[in-house]
Amino acid sequence: MNGLIIVTGLVFGLGAVLLVKLGNPGNYGFCAACQLRDIAGALGIHTVATLQYARPEILGFVLGAFGLAKISGEFRPRGGSSPVMRFVLGMAMMIGALAFLGCPLRAILRVAGGDLNGLTALAGFIAGIGAGVLFLKRGFNLGRAHVYAGGVKYGGYLAAVVALILLIAVSTGAGFLNFSDKGPGAMHAPVIASLVAGLAAGGLAWRTRMCLSGGFRDFMLVGDTSLLKIYGVMFLAALAGNLYFGFFKLGFENQPLAHTMHVWNFLGLFLTGLAATLAGGCPLRQLIMAGEGSTDAMITVLGMLAGAGLAHNLSAAGSAAGVGVNGQFAVIIGIVLVAGLGYMCREKLIPLSKGV
Repeated sequence: MNGLIIVTGLVFGLGAVLLVKLGNPGNYGFCAACQLRDIAGALGIHTVATLQYARPEILGFVLGAFGLAKISGEFRPRGGSSPVMRFVLGMAMMIGALAFLGCPLRAILRVAGGDLNGLTALAGFIAGIGAGVLFLKRGFNLGRAHVYAGGVKYGGYLAAVVALILLIAVSTGAGFLNFSDKGPGAMHAPVIASLVAGLAAGGLAWRTRMCLSGGFRDFMLVGDTSLLKIYGVMFLAALAGNLYFGFFKLGFENQPLAHTMHVWNFLGLFLTGLAATLAGGCPLRQLIMAGEGSTDAMITVLGMLAGAGLAHNLSAAGSAAGVGVNGQFAVIIGIVLVAGLGYMCREKLIPLSKGV
């Protein structure tokens, strides 16, 4: 297992830096939230012309997880656990991530590139997970997923089918997708390189059950650090790659696709961490679970796409200038809403003196 942890960390860390070298925006080799946001733009869910591209990395995550799960005989179509709640949690995860301008995965990659704003966001993410763990200890439960049988089981293939269709579409320049001609959406590595990186990363993430919110959750609950080790290797690999290619730039100011509003970096990923803990996985993990047949995860991903549309269409996403009033309100409302769901969806109450 230790060898697999090292390989997974190297693929994510070095792969992210190589994708930047090949054309992706700075510190943007992999980002489950921002790259899914670009896909939302390509599909017309939001109309920001500079953020539209069907990122093959994300499609590779899904297809890589699907392929290995099928080959290993572990593909299990399942779902039916509180779909409306999961959709809302997916929206909240995305709104928080876009306030910071990155998912937790990208936060680590940003720090590996010298962007210290990622430290503030990661502190918020860990705090959000801690809040989510408190709800878990008090009986939070979205209900049990059921393994599908008969014709219903084919719903588990939807994520892979959609990913394959989008991959063919982006490879051929299909007219039903929007493509940016300037800005971050126009900056991307070649399709084949992006796809290969996504497939490798997605397959390894599936095999290791890679998840940053799950890693901190496991550490807080039982002291298990196995998932966190992957991110440690990833950070060191990305740091080495950034130093080698001259991408490393230490500081808070003038970082690529970043802002220095520390309170909102913290609160943005606090919201993401809280929602991810209650949903059972961070944005990356939701994509991987969707690939392995979970319709619950697919609904969460749909919520993330909707959250991207909501954030950008209402000018609630962060930018290089920071997080505007709309974005600040969206983050605060999101925290209150998700905390409310955490309180309501409890099977039982555990006294504070025994539950902590």
